[in-house]
Amino acid sequence: MLTERLLEFAVQMTCESCGEKVRAALEGKPGVNSVSIDVGKEQVLVESALTSAEVQALIESTGRRAVLKGIGGSEQDLGAAVAMLAGAGSIQGVVRFLQLSEERCLIDGTIDGLEPGPHGLHVHTLGDLTLDCLSCGEHYNPFGRQHGSPEDSDRHVGDLGNIIAGPDGRASFRLEDGQLKVWDVIGRSLVVDAGEDDLGRGGHPLSKQTGNSGERLACGIIARSAGLFQNPKQICACDGVTLWEERDRPIAGKGRSKNNPETPAAHL
Repeated sequence: MLTERLLEFAVQMTCESCGEKVRAALEGKPGVNSVSIDVGKEQVLVESALTSAEVQALIESTGRRAVLKGIGGSEQDLGAAVAMLAGAGSIQGVVRFLQLSEERCLIDGTIDGLEPGPHGLHVHTLGDLTLDCLSCGEHYNPFGRQHGSPEDSDRHVGDLGNIIAGPDGRASFRLEDGQLKVWDVIGRSLVVDAGEDDLGRGGHPLSKQTGNSGERLACGIIARSAGLFQNPKQICACDGVTLWEERDRPIAGKGRSKNNPETPAAHL
């Protein structure tokens, strides 16, 4: 059973009625336990078992833009990290890691631009993108085990199973893992593959090595990130993009700069 945790959003609100509309969109919805809103700070805190993308969609159904600023558990978390994935074509996404306890790591993410269906998701050993995803090394496997399912005790630590992309090409997911530790994977990479991971049960020569999940579609380096209430950012010093402008820009590359008029949506 997935644990409820707190999500901190910055939400564009200018009056109390704005806050009440956001509250009405959240309260009483399945998976939402509690809602706290501070209009003056443009802050919304939601305790929920839903993915961050699902909560964000509820908030934005009111016509107000929202940006996730932090994730936290009911107790003080032990570390947080984020990977911004990019790949061929329009594939891009953001995946966040939160160490809830010594035994539980939360993985919450959204990846766009995928072919509908299952895709293998793995932490790889190296944070090296010099050859795109080809230089990320093999699955993170510090104990020298065979590839397996996230539910298996005998598996690569980096084996996170499959995520499922819908007809629109978006995979929105929330996982909890008992072997992954945030402090061990910072500086490594996260990779999403073209095909389904057979979880080591497929009988193919690659099943016990990679899950036979095909080519590497998109990847990103796992970097330390802010936890709950630790992200005061309003503007990015490197390119002058504000919090709200960033919501509508790609995470990197063409269209990112404040001076570039081409600003395709990022769907983060």
